[in-house]
This record gives sequence, structure tokens and C-alpha cells, in this order.
Amino acid sequence: MKYIKYFEDINIDDVNIVGGKNASLGEMITQLTSQGIRIPTGFAITADAYWHYLNANQLVEKMKTIMNNLSDVHDIAALQRAGSEVRKLIISGTIPEDLKEEIITAYDQLSQHYGVKATDVAVRSSATAEDLPTASFAGQQDTFLNVSGEKQLLEACKKSMASLFNDRAIVYRVEQGFDHFKVALSIGVQKMIRSDTAVSGVAFSLDTETGFKDVVMIEASYGLGESIVQGLVTPDEYMVHKPTLDQGYAPIIKKMCGDKKTKIIYAHDSAHVKTVHVAVGDQKKFALTNDEILELARFVVIIEKHYSTLKKNWSPMDVEWAKDGHDGKLYIVQARPETIFAGKNQLLLQQYVLKNSSEERTPLISGLSIGHKIVSGTARVVKSAQDIAHIQADDIIVTEMTDPDWVPVMKRAAGIITDRGGRTCHAAIVSRELGIPAIVGTKDATKKIKNGKMITIDCSSGTYGAVYHGKIEYTVETIQLDKIPTSPAAIMTNCADPDSAFQTSFLPVTGVGLARLEFIITNSIKVHPMALIHPEQIEDKRIVHEINELTAAYDKKTDFFVEQLACGVGMIAAAFYPRPVIVRLSDFKSNEYHNLIGGEYFELAEENPMIGFRGASRYYNERYKEAFALECQALLYVREKMGLKNVKIMIPFVRTVQEAEKVVQEMKLHGLARGKDGLEFIMMCEIPSNVILIEEFSNYFDGFSIGSNDLTQLILGIDRDSTIIASLFDERNEAVKKMMLMAIEGAHKKEKYIGICGQAPSDYPEIAQFLIDAGIDSLSLNADSVVAFLINKD
Repeated sequence: MKYIKYFEDINIDDVNIVGGKNASLGEMITQLTSQGIRIPTGFAITADAYWHYLNANQLVEKMKTIMNNLSDVHDIAALQRAGSEVRKLIISGTIPEDLKEEIITAYDQLSQHYGVKATDVAVRSSATAEDLPTASFAGQQDTFLNVSGEKQLLEACKKSMASLFNDRAIVYRVEQGFDHFKVALSIGVQKMIRSDTAVSGVAFSLDTETGFKDVVMIEASYGLGESIVQGLVTPDEYMVHKPTLDQGYAPIIKKMCGDKKTKIIYAHDSAHVKTVHVAVGDQKKFALTNDEILELARFVVIIEKHYSTLKKNWSPMDVEWAKDGHDGKLYIVQARPETIFAGKNQLLLQQYVLKNSSEERTPLISGLSIGHKIVSGTARVVKSAQDIAHIQADDIIVTEMTDPDWVPVMKRAAGIITDRGGRTCHAAIVSRELGIPAIVGTKDATKKIKNGKMITIDCSSGTYGAVYHGKIEYTVETIQLDKIPTSPAAIMTNCADPDSAFQTSFLPVTGVGLARLEFIITNSIKVHPMALIHPEQIEDKRIVHEINELTAAYDKKTDFFVEQLACGVGMIAAAFYPRPVIVRLSDFKSNEYHNLIGGEYFELAEENPMIGFRGASRYYNERYKEAFALECQALLYVREKMGLKNVKIMIPFVRTVQEAEKVVQEMKLHGLARGKDGLEFIMMCEIPSNVILIEEFSNYFDGFSIGSNDLTQLILGIDRDSTIIASLFDERNEAVKKMMLMAIEGAHKKEKYIGICGQAPSDYPEIAQFLIDAGIDSLSLNADSVVAFLINKD
């Protein structure tokens, strides 16, 4: 046939004939199905067919006249008028008989292939200038779903050709320097996967916020995939670590259950699709099983490796996938290059920091953070498409959700805030490609933010960002990481927040000297672990309901604790892999445990919890040992199931040598045996007894880490929570320094590693230098102190 090419006859070199999307589909079908990737087949209507259609209807000159009258694509009214006129021209044409016959023949053959009379297909636009390394942008043309029968297919083909002159596509070509009449449109006709009765989503072969290479990020929601792109839902989010996946492990390092209240399904009247509510029980479940998450991740890795080999350079990919509700299998339906990070210099680090960040501020609203920037501007609350023409340069758009036709206006904006959406919704994708900060999924920004008010968007602190009243000053520091000098002692970093781990991993450090479990438990789990083990002891129905809501995605409440804790640790370990990550077991005080959900039923009030029931003393005590077993299960999961053997385990607040022996034995009972698969135990050196008896403690541990905060309070007899005597608390005290020196000498006498993870070297350069001169093996600094220390240490 002259105007039809089947996907099995297409490869990546056919972009000029069938456009970027179709060329990619053909490449994957011909090259990757043998590796187990399932891709629904179909055919491409070529770019020649597009010209044939225009010429047969004598449209080209009329279209050129309209476009020549559009002098400024940033004149929104004129742009909308010109685009509408051209699209109407194209849709009003008649498909030539020879082209019509070929389309129907190809469609009939596709239907026969799937054993039906008129199969359901997706009709996708595939322009010859899209998805190029120097010119890529999301959602330039339209896609039509659940198209069935010859009549619907032919109508969709005309609409698809017309979408080459969507407002956003017109602006895109002008800004990229493409001639409107040298870009053609091919149409992809692909068998629909029945995800309307199952699940669909997107996947990226990197972290979309930081560009971190070693993960696959997957988003999933019920029904057809458009619900994610349109921002109708906050989808589930999963992450898989690629290096240990390749080694045969099951490294799902993030599982977040999204707000999946609606889904798009097939419609059976004049409309092709419709939006319906999801059953409440299903909203709270994960849309994919662990096995499905891992299978998808393997598909994405195979695709990335193939395109990286083709291009002889790392080629991260943006993949669309769907699960068929009839056969229960996962399919790849589209893949395009991810171009934001592919050519980015990862050695160039930009740090945005709010000035006077220690001041207490109450955010107006918070949501998922897109990008890492801070920006101030005038809030423009956009409630309908008619309002977008009023957006001025440096305004911040506040809306329920952006529309693809808004892209020309979004390019003017300083930032974007939406009520709805996840990290791969339209607003998020466009914001990344424009390089402007956004906060999505705030739920009610359009109600809480007043039109015309000055606001500040802060996306500098990881996964979640905040919006504040007024203009807040900030600083921007650009750092060339490969130009930073080295240090005589190994420089590590402290890391508590899994969501900031990828960004922190770019720092020139040798690993993580302290990863705290407390942050993960407080922010991701929120529930006292004993409340999950013994929910029958909780009498308050309100608390019971809250716990049930948090754990709804899990059959067993304790599985919630183990898997979410493992994911938090796994994120940090994966970020720095294969560099060592020292994970400290929980060191909440009893008052802090009391503040967790359900904690009041399991914690006793203590007069001085700082030196009370904390650290190692809990792990073998009947009041907590069941909960400690869950911590051990989580760390065993990280090392053995995820394959993250770079994790070392640190035990805090070990008061006596006998206590050290008890804890080591308790951990062994739960599968964490020192030396097994290279597992190392590190002890916090933060009690005077630890220093005095360091040689005896060395029999149970592979190394030590000085905790300067607790060591100082116990040497000087100061409760570090006390404001009355706070001025006396000083790690530079000679007694403290002498103790630290004794610890270093004692550890080295027994040929053990010793570092420091306390606050002192981050706050006081002179302490850092003192420790280096004393021969300490490593300094673990707060992330915001690492670069400053390395630059200024001389």
C-alpha cells in the first residue's frame, strides 16, 4: 500500500515518513518483543497521506494565508482565531478514495488479527518534527481513544491531522524555527489495551525531579491513562532501583498510594470515553502488585538500554503503559525520549535557599514540588480558559489544572500551582520542560490563594513544596561539583529524608554517615509500631479509624510498617549505591514515641526522657522488643530483598557492654547477623562509658561513630533540651574534645573504623579540623554544610 506502513515494517529511521511516535513503536515491536516486551500492534498512515489529503482538498494555500496573517503567536486571541480557522478547514475536507480504501483495508486486517469485526483503537498523532533531541515537547497533538468502526476511524484521522495546528503546536514550531508547511503529520492507529477495566500509567527511566539515573519511576491509576495526564487523579507512585534489579533482586524502594477517586473508561453512546468514580475500597489499594511493578521496571530498563545503544549515549525514556483488564497482562503502548535531563550537566549543582529560613512561617498551601527553584510573583487565579489571556510575565498561575492549549501562556508565567494532579500530570510535565517551578495536587489552592496577591513558591526542599504570603528573599548558589577540593578525611553526609536523597547524592561525598529512621517513621508511617502489633489495646475509635485509613492498602498492619520503613531506607541506600550508608536504628525518646499515633497506649511518662528509655535499652525490653523485630525485618528486607548490601546498621545509646551483647543477639534472632553477606555493625559513641570501654565494645562492633550532641550533654551534665542552661552547651569544651580524642585513639588501637555524625563539625569548622588532625576516618556533615566545608577547609 502507498500510504500505510504496518508497525512491523517500521524502525527508528522512519521518522520522516511516520513521525517520532510511530517510528518508536515500530522500532520496539521489531526489536524488543523478542525480549518479552508486549506492545499492541497497528499501522501508521504516513506523512505522504497528510500531504495527499491537503492537496486533494486544495487546502495548502488557504492555510498559508491564515498563518501569514498571524504576526505574533503571543497574541493569544489572534493565535486562537488562526488555529481554529485552520483546523476547521482541515476537518471539513474529504478523504480521497484511494487513501480511504487503504485505511479501511489496514483497519480490517488489524481487526482480523485480534479476532473481532471492528476492533477498538487509539488514534495518535505523530508529527515528523516531534521527539527530536533538540526539539521535544509534551502533548503537541491530540490522541483519540476507543475509536471503533470505519466511520469513527476516518473522522478521528481528520481530527488528528487538524491537531497539527493546535495553538500549542503552532507556538512550538515558531519557537523551534520549524516552517509550518515543512512539518507533516503521520497518524498511528494502535489496538487499544482494555485498561478501562484495569490500570494504566506512565513510567520514566530516571527520577523526573532530580535526573537521578538509577531508578525507574512508575505512576499508576485505574482506567485509561488520560486521567493521569489531565491531572484528574493523584496516582500511585512507585520507584525501582535499576542496578540491583539487574542483579535479580526486587528493589521497590518507593510505594505511595495515591488519591485515585476517578477513572476514565469506555463510553457506549456518542462519546468515546467518560469519567466515573472509583469505589472507595479500590481508591485505598495499590493499583499494581509488586510483581507487576517489577515487570514494568524491567520493560523500561530494556527500552532505555536499547535506545541508549542506538544513540551511543545515555537515553532516558518516557514510557506509556497499560494493563489489559481481559488478559491481565501489562503492555507498553508508547515511548519517547526524555530530553530534560538527557543532556544536562549533572556536575553543575544549583542550590536555592530561602533567606532567614529559620524563621517560623506558616504556608498558605502545600503540594507536590516540581523542580527545585524558589520564585515570587503575583498570583493569577485562572478559573476558565477565558482568563488565560490576562496572564502577564512573571505571574504565578493558580488553577485547578492546566490545559494543553495553555502552553503559550504558561511560557510567560513565573510558576504554576494546581489543585489537582501528580508528578506526571500536564502541569508538571510542562513546568519541567519550561524550567519553571510548580506545586501540583494542593487540593484547594484556588480557594486559599487570593487573586492579585504577591506569593512565593518554595520547591527547594524535596518532594513537597510550599506557597507563602508575600515576596521572600532567597539565594541561588551554583556549584561545579568536579572543581571542589578533596579532604584528608572521608567526607560523608547525614540524610534523614528519603525524598531529598537523590539530590543529596550528587554531593561529592563518600556515603552516608547517618541515616535516621525517626524521620521516616514520623513522616511516612506516623503510627507507633506497637499500635500496629496490638491494635486491640487502643480504645479510642478515632485513633483506630486513623490507623485503619493509613494501613488500608495492606492486609496486615505490620506489613505497612515493614514495607514503608524498608522503602524509606531503600531510597537513601539506592541514592548512594554502592557507597556505604550507615542506618541508625530508631532513637526516639519516650515522649517522642508518645506523640506517634496510638503512642499514648504504649509509652510511660518519664521525667527526663533524654536519659531514659531510649536507644539500645528498648530493643531487648519486653515493652518494645516486638516493635524492634519489625525494624529488623525492614532492614533485612532492604539488604536481602532489595539487594542494597551497602547498608550498615548503627546501634544508638548503648550504655553497657552487656547491653551491646544483648542487642547483637536480638538482631541475630531476626536474621541480622554481623558478617553475614558483609553486614557491619557500627555503634554510636555518645556515652562516656562508650569512650572509656571502647576496646571492650570493639568485640561486638565493626566501627564507631561519635555522637557529639549526646556526648557533650553527658560529659557536661546538661540536658540539651533545656533552654535555661543552653549557653553552657558547647561541643568545643576541652573535656568533650579530650573524650573525642580518646575515642579515636581507642578505636584505632583495635583497628576499628571511627567517624563522627554529630552536629559539631557541621557547626564548627575548628572542631572538624581538630578531628581531622586527630586522625578520624570520616566526618559526616549535614548536606547544606558539605560544599561550604570542602571549599573553605583550607
